[in-house]
Parts: sequence; C-alpha cells; structure tokens
Amino acid sequence: MPAPRIAPSILSADFARLGEQVTEVVEAGARVIHVDVMDGHFVPPLSMGAQVVDALRSLDLGVVLDVHLMVERPERQVADFAKAGADIITVHAEATPHVHYALQKVREAGCRAGLAFNPATPPEMLAEVEVDLALCMSVNPGWGGQAFIDSSLGKLERMRALLGPDVELEVDGGIDAQTARPAVTAGASLLVAGSAIFGADDPAEAYRRIAEAAGAAAQAARS
Repeated sequence: MPAPRIAPSILSADFARLGEQVTEVVEAGARVIHVDVMDGHFVPPLSMGAQVVDALRSLDLGVVLDVHLMVERPERQVADFAKAGADIITVHAEATPHVHYALQKVREAGCRAGLAFNPATPPEMLAEVEVDLALCMSVNPGWGGQAFIDSSLGKLERMRALLGPDVELEVDGGIDAQTARPAVTAGASLLVAGSAIFGADDPAEAYRRIAEAAGAAAQAARS
C-alpha cells in the first residue's frame, strides 16, 4: 500500500493569505495540495475555479495539485483545470451519467484520474472502471468542518479490497490527528485535511501532528 500522505485542503484556508498559508504547510512537509471545486448545483456552495489552480501552480512549490470536482457534468470542465496545472482530477460517480467517459477525458488531458463516492454511494463501480485514485467521502460533500462518519471505515476497507494494494485511496472529511489513524488502518493512503490544518492557530504544526498520526498507523500495520 502507498505510504500515507496528508493533503491540506485550501477550502479552509485564508484566501487573503493563500500563497503564504500554502507555502507554510509545504515547508512543514506537505507534498499534495487539495483543491475543492464546487458549482452550487452538485453541492449547494460555490467555491473556486481554474484560476485558483493556476495561481497555486505559479507559486512553483513542486507540489501535486489534487483537484476534486464537486460539479455536475465534470467532463465539461476537465480541460480548463488540466490547462491550469492540475496533476490529479477527481470526478464524482454521482455527478455524470458517463463516468467512464469523464475518466477518459481526464487522462486525455494528461492528468491522473480519480473517482469519488459520496457517503451513501456503494463503491462497487470501481470494478467496472480504471482509476488512478479513488476517493471516499467521509462527510457529506460541500461544507468544511463536519465530523467524520464512522461507517466510512468499513467503506474504506471495501474500497481497498476492490482497488488492490497499489492504487491510491483518498479519504476526505473530518480528518484530524484522531481520525487519521483509523483511516490509514482501514486502507487510506491520501488523507485530506482542511479545517483541522488551516483552522488551527499553527497550520504547519497541525499538519505535522496529522502526518505523524498517519505514519504511526502505517508503521503499526507493517509490524
């Protein structure tokens, strides 16, 4: 299984200091930055567009930009985010009737293709498509600061079984230093943390605490 990594989500960052805050967590060790894109339709809130991805790429921090499209018909927006500098583009299984086509569009644009599942969506579709990443929503999508849904642990285990040991399994929602441990034990290898990092007085230290918890869980699983 891939070694666990933490992906700070800029949804919870202070956008007046976005570059500064992202640089701070990168200096603390972050190598993946998560970008939550919301359209006001698939989920009620609006968030950010491709211009933010372009701005992050211009910082030249050497990080992976992990773009999570919580939008209807995501295949229509893939090209814009790829052009802006996304490395990973994840679409939702519930957001398009053409999941295979949407994943194909992501790969054609030169990005790694991810598929996300809402809490109530069974993950068995993973047996029918090829993905570079699968994302388990451990809260209902659209709002930061929600509590981790405990039943997500069993779902992560099922998703890991479907994916095998080598494919990235991401978890998004309610991740902090306490929930990171069981999420990694259940099979997660990429953990999105937003408010637990950027809502803290010291985002860099908060990042390190979560990363340490994830690393300890991975070490325990290997021993």
